Amino acid sequence: MEVQLTPFIMLDGHAKEAIAFYEQALDAQVVFQQTYGEAPGEAGQAVPESGRDRVAHSVLKIGGADLFVADSEPGVSFPHSKQVNICITVSDQEQARRYYDSLREGGRVDLELQAIHFSPLYDGNR
Repeated sequence: MEVQLTPFIMLDGHAKEAIAFYEQALDAQVVFQQTYGEAPGEAGQAVPESGRDRVAHSVLKIGGADLFVADSEPGVSFPHSKQVNICITVSDQEQARRYYDSLREGGRVDLELQAIHFSPLYDGNR
């Protein structure tokens, strides 16, 4: 089972500026970008109009590495210590549950492991 660790930068309304900067400074290629307003179904409808243009998720390719960049949800801000995260991606749901259970011991759960429109199991903890 392959495990991928990807740095994930969470910003507060400045993701598009950061993405443009990384494209220019690091020759980053945007391979995916979705705003909160473009999210399918209820996820996109629950966002206030003022936050629909914020970046919900983007994937930048820089050389052989990936970097995720997104804005926090409208009305949610993170302390500086939680703005850079590591996204752990696995292909097996049982492995995801094992990692989640191990990491939550002694940690803090902000969002339970659950299905979301882009993943059968997702935990947005930071």
